[in-house]
Amino acid sequence: MRRASLVVAGIATAALLAACSSGSSTATDTGAAAGGSAAASGANAAPVTLTLWHNYGTEQNAVATKALTDAYTAAHPNVTFNIVSQPGDNYFALLQAAAVSKTGPDLAVMWSGLFYLPYKDWLVNLKGVVPQEALDTVQGLDAMSIDYNAANGPIMMPLERQFYIGFYNKKAFADAGVTMPTTWDELYASCGKLKAAGYTPIVYGNGGQSLGATFYPWYDSSYVMIGTQPADKWKGLYDGTNKWTDPKNVAAFTKWADLKKKGCTNDDILTKTDNVDDFTSGKAAMIIDGTWDTKKFTDAMGDNVAAFVPPFSDTPINGVVQSEGDGFAIPNYSQNQAVAADFLTFMTTPEAVKIIDASGLIPAVKGSKTSNPVNQQMLDIAADPNFTVYEMLDNFIQGGVVDTGNKMLPSILDGSTSPADGLGQMQTAWEQLPEENRGSTYQ
Repeated sequence: MRRASLVVAGIATAALLAACSSGSSTATDTGAAAGGSAAASGANAAPVTLTLWHNYGTEQNAVATKALTDAYTAAHPNVTFNIVSQPGDNYFALLQAAAVSKTGPDLAVMWSGLFYLPYKDWLVNLKGVVPQEALDTVQGLDAMSIDYNAANGPIMMPLERQFYIGFYNKKAFADAGVTMPTTWDELYASCGKLKAAGYTPIVYGNGGQSLGATFYPWYDSSYVMIGTQPADKWKGLYDGTNKWTDPKNVAAFTKWADLKKKGCTNDDILTKTDNVDDFTSGKAAMIIDGTWDTKKFTDAMGDNVAAFVPPFSDTPINGVVQSEGDGFAIPNYSQNQAVAADFLTFMTTPEAVKIIDASGLIPAVKGSKTSNPVNQQMLDIAADPNFTVYEMLDNFIQGGVVDTGNKMLPSILDGSTSPADGLGQMQTAWEQLPEENRGSTYQ
């Protein structure tokens, strides 16, 4: 899901390591089989504390996490959870530092795609740890597994099924007399009408998920690339056969940069922090966001909000971005691995599915449904045979390139960096990667 920098802290100070120390108790049951008696409640069950780290802030993922852990404790009174909300902007650096000293959590939020690769050596492969019948109920495990192959075993259990998508204010569209645009040109024209009606057409900012000083650019960039390159070309950004500086890519990001030039965005896209409030209060007509905020939107706007596919294409766009973007992983230094695995197994149960749905998220268990109408709309889009489902673009590219893109892409939209220069720096970042990280195998 929401992506932050993969730059890992080098040598942590003693104070940092102490601050990262897990509060887990010493377990007497770590040899028990996952899903078995390790977490069984009862008068003779040993008390266990599982420390869980997340970087969800206060969004719905945090609500779901708290509800899931409360439900597990209700069924296993000997197990309690120490939930630690870590800052999003250096979450992975803290995890890495804790892994060095083996003082981190028993469960940690981890991101799918290629993001887990720097940490895989100290994460437990769940194959043979969580029962296979439980893993078989979960969709999207390829993106959480070694070399995108679930047969190799997942590294994490997904919390939800995520969409990265647009949301729009129906009243704003009605006031401006516009229908949903399907191409760049239609979008530019709609922006003019929305602005004339008194609305910010599309609001950008880092509110909702503070993963850095500016807005996270990969939601938009995924749709820019959907409108530019077919899905089978995306891996070319990893192995170099599709260069960032390809004229098609430069042309597409130039049209994206034109959003601000043509008045489609707020002026302060690099510094705004209350963009979500602008949308829910009716000041802005559109926002590019994700399912972690759907409930926030529907609670504030009722049936006045709906989802849409950002039309970042010269022709009607035919793709939507959906992924099991993050989940919980078990560090291999945890002294409570069996209990942690039992909790991950619990996440696949009907009880957990209901909890995740009630929290406003879309459960990742196969066949599960959502009660939120806007989330259901996203599922319907993904099920449309005319649409191709894509992963997030940053799931397919190396961390060093993601880091450079986190700096360059917002400045491209802001107009302070030209698309050719910004994409050129991303191409340079790719060229500076070790040769083994630019091949046909994700590693």
